[in-house]
Amino acid sequence: MTATGASATGTSSTGTSSTGGVRWARLVGTLLGPGMARRLVVAALAGSAADLAGVALIASAAWLITRAAEQPSLAALSVAIVGVRAFATSKGVFRYAERLTGHDVALRAQAATRERLYESLIPAGPLQRRGADLLSRMVDDTEAVQDLLVRCLLPAVAALLTGVAAVVIGAFLLPVAALVLALGLLVAGVLLPAGTAAAARRWSARIAPARAELAARVADLVHGAADLAAYGAKEQALADGMAADARLAALERGQSRINATALGLGVLVQGATVAAVTLIAQATGLGQVATAVLALTALVSFEPVLPLAGAGERFAGVASALGRLAEIQASPVMVAEPERPAPPPEAPLLVEVRDLVVRHGDRDPALAGVDLTLTPGRRVAVVGPSGAGKSTLLSALMRTADIESGDIRINGVDIRSYATDDVRAAMTGLTQDPYVFQASFRDNLRLAGPEASDGELVEAVRRARLDAWADRTGWDTVLGEDGRTVSGGQLQRLALARALLYDPPVLLLDEPAEALDEETADALTADLLDATRGRTTLLVTHRLRGLEQVDEIVVLEEGRVTQRGTHAELVSAPGYYRDLWESETLAASSRASTG
Repeated sequence: MTATGASATGTSSTGTSSTGGVRWARLVGTLLGPGMARRLVVAALAGSAADLAGVALIASAAWLITRAAEQPSLAALSVAIVGVRAFATSKGVFRYAERLTGHDVALRAQAATRERLYESLIPAGPLQRRGADLLSRMVDDTEAVQDLLVRCLLPAVAALLTGVAAVVIGAFLLPVAALVLALGLLVAGVLLPAGTAAAARRWSARIAPARAELAARVADLVHGAADLAAYGAKEQALADGMAADARLAALERGQSRINATALGLGVLVQGATVAAVTLIAQATGLGQVATAVLALTALVSFEPVLPLAGAGERFAGVASALGRLAEIQASPVMVAEPERPAPPPEAPLLVEVRDLVVRHGDRDPALAGVDLTLTPGRRVAVVGPSGAGKSTLLSALMRTADIESGDIRINGVDIRSYATDDVRAAMTGLTQDPYVFQASFRDNLRLAGPEASDGELVEAVRRARLDAWADRTGWDTVLGEDGRTVSGGQLQRLALARALLYDPPVLLLDEPAEALDEETADALTADLLDATRGRTTLLVTHRLRGLEQVDEIVVLEEGRVTQRGTHAELVSAPGYYRDLWESETLAASSRASTG
């Protein structure tokens, strides 16, 4: 498949609307604080100085050559000779300074944009877009800030100052010719970029969804290759991906003609302007030296102006990309930060959940009047059918879901009074879908403890019962993205080792044995309960084996607590827990008899 280019994906046209323009303009204005604004001014001045030095170089060289043809004394040429050398040297120096400072501020702004984007994704609700589209926004769209500064703003400033300087030189030599030069520069530097920007906006409206479709299909091919092959759908999926690529390539070829056409028209305007200026100079009887200076000055003044046609095309994509970033940053947040956060809670922690109600959107409450207490060192398990609200309870504890009514208190203080980062530092652990990066086993483990010593890493791995595998495979073995090179049990044990290494005051475990075979799930659950002995732990699970070791079991059904007690108490009372226990026991007996 062909490369899709650096422009971002996305189906929104927010960036092309007036509201979207205000959004991304506010975004860039926020990013360019006083420090970066000063760097940007320096870069603009350096770029303008480089272009002005180029104009001065050509003007002085033209004067020197034509004047030397008249064979004056060397003294009459000495100033021009020094000027040519000075302008030639200064042009390189200023251009280097412009590249250095311009890219420095652009990369800083891009990094700040990406950081703000990550921060906005943490408290935001679920985004209704595919992962490939979101990833492209996070990677490609953030590069729009760099393009805006380096390819649009800085060239525009340099072209403006250079054009003004060329017109001033022309006005000094021949005012009528200066008017013609100004008209040509306006056509090449304003009308053509405006036209390319308008045309590019129309093309971008078609290219953005095509690029989003291709990104999604490529992601499906890469991550779903095994399933596609198993169901015989690989060829069809590949054909669909190639068709999407062909549609995008055709659209991008059409868009590329805009820049080519605009560049050709710009060169035509340049040639016509220089010819007109030269003819006017000759018609008015301007001297040969002045005519040469005027003609070459007009010619070189278009050098920084001609790229603006491409900048106009790029600006349309930049505006759309920044609009999509603003759209993500404007996503409603699920939880609000307190204006004056309380000091971080200090261990040991007492967590009290009282009459908790959590609702997702306009649906029925996911949790309705839940009560729960986690005293230091106490282990509590929450069980229930799918959709009972178990994961919602963990989300409320970690402040990724907001509370409608009731409260959660840590050491007597409402959880909403703490900064969300402080809450998540106090209560976190093993999520349902732990992520593995394309990095070594050691580095994946260090995510939970960047400053941990090798001894601490070894101890965490040992307690998660992953030490034999780590020694056999090697600590520096690179694990595949998404954990493709490890089994489900090893992945969950790696996540458990991370949680133990991080060592939060309250350890939250969300379905640690999910999607594992029975034998692996039983072994992992046993090791997990052993590793959490004496540690404040909340275990969310749909498996009951081993729960006789926990201090309390809470049964959730349809968002409400229907049972609570120890394992022995619950299996002796009618209800969901005993029914599930009998079902598990029967299934285990059946497996044992058939094995």
